[in-house]
Amino acid sequence: MFLSKNISIFIKKYHKNTFKKYIRFISGNMEEWKPTIGLEIHAQISTKSKLFSGAPTNFNNPINSCVSLFDCAIPGTMPVKYNKYFRKAGFQITQQKKPLAINGKIKFNVFKTGVHKQPYSKSSKIKQIQLEQDSGKSLHNERVGRSLIDLNRAGIPLMELVFEPDLTSGEEAAALVKELCFILQLLGTCSCKMEDFFIFTEGALRVDANVSISKPNAPLGIRTELKNISSLSAINHAIEYEIKRQISILQKGGEVINETRAWDPLSKKTVLMREKEEKHDYRFMPEPNLPPLHLYVNRNVQNTYNLIDIPSLKEQLPELPEQIRQNLLKSLTPDTLAAITSNLEWYLLFCDILKNGNHREPQLVAKIFISEILSLLDKYNLDFTFCINNQKYIEELIDLIQVKIINQPTFKKLLNELLNKPNKMPKQIVEENNWFIISDEKELEMICLEILKTNPNLVKQYKAGRKKVFKKFLHKTFLLTEQRADMAKTSKIITRLLS
Repeated sequence: MFLSKNISIFIKKYHKNTFKKYIRFISGNMEEWKPTIGLEIHAQISTKSKLFSGAPTNFNNPINSCVSLFDCAIPGTMPVKYNKYFRKAGFQITQQKKPLAINGKIKFNVFKTGVHKQPYSKSSKIKQIQLEQDSGKSLHNERVGRSLIDLNRAGIPLMELVFEPDLTSGEEAAALVKELCFILQLLGTCSCKMEDFFIFTEGALRVDANVSISKPNAPLGIRTELKNISSLSAINHAIEYEIKRQISILQKGGEVINETRAWDPLSKKTVLMREKEEKHDYRFMPEPNLPPLHLYVNRNVQNTYNLIDIPSLKEQLPELPEQIRQNLLKSLTPDTLAAITSNLEWYLLFCDILKNGNHREPQLVAKIFISEILSLLDKYNLDFTFCINNQKYIEELIDLIQVKIINQPTFKKLLNELLNKPNKMPKQIVEENNWFIISDEKELEMICLEILKTNPNLVKQYKAGRKKVFKKFLHKTFLLTEQRADMAKTSKIITRLLS
């Protein structure tokens, strides 16, 4: 597992610069071409058993070990004795004409550090949400030239969300999926663990994207479908590459073909799967064994197995991302808010840290969390459970810097101490090593005077107009105090002494 994860990181970094070359030219062509993107998302519902059978839905079980007779419907199998007749299925049950919900929408923010100064708001319409069964999975063995079938997934319940084609970039598509994941994880209805090409992972959420290119104010162009995009970064990259590919074809006078394509994370290209010469006849038919499910907006109706009261369910919902952001906007800047609510685990830990200390400043906690803690995880390739396991240590560390017992460099030292798995809490480490911040103005003034006396040449240069040498005074003070000086106060004191 460790080796495969490192191989994954290596390959992703190797291809990063290569992929940039494919999308550089897009911005120069967007004025004459209009991309249109619509998503279809399959999210695995978090249940212990399959939709119409008692087989478990465990991901890590051996191949074909979570399969009932109903799931596989093997010809010739003998029936099992039940009180009621038990028919083997042999086909996929899905909703088509009567979905659970229609005409919805999701609001989300699009923000990328270094690209956008501020997040911008976007909304995507949901055409319909319907229930569906997952199908089996093909396993191709190139070495022996055989294809095998794993039916562990067959019959697992899915929610299919069909969005209208109202997105214009891969970045917007990735932001929409990220927002949907946040909602589903908050509700506890889907784990949203996506597949990774380089690592064998769950794939509880899979994304298909329909991409077309047209002139502004012209009818939509011929679309291509990108199947089973497996990660947030792949959604962005696959769509942006497909936009570039279609624009290139149209600029050369060619015609885009209606086809299904897949994203190849190794070559960073979309590749042909099959052409769509005509519309498939899926031969949809009613399933007579399933009674209708009635949805009511009536408080006098009690929930039963086939009667669902919408208002009573709505009252049980937790606070959803849109409301969360509205509440946090009072105490966080928009860019900080976008970052902290881009991941459910980050948001929940952030809220927990604030809840455990009423005096803690939200903006400071969020800033430390994003710039320091997440950077540490990224630098040392640590899992997020590292933060959860060391939450008390992190909370005390935040308190120390908020009340100015320590400064930023000491904070970094104490954070790195976590890697050594200390048995002591931050305050004890500070006391034992005398890492307290030096903030007493009289003490700082004496240190600053010493710096000025021992560096007369720098003083002359500063008074002669070379203001850049001011940073050298700060640096020398920083070193002399073993990185413990309050640099904001130090700067003011040196400015006063030099004037």
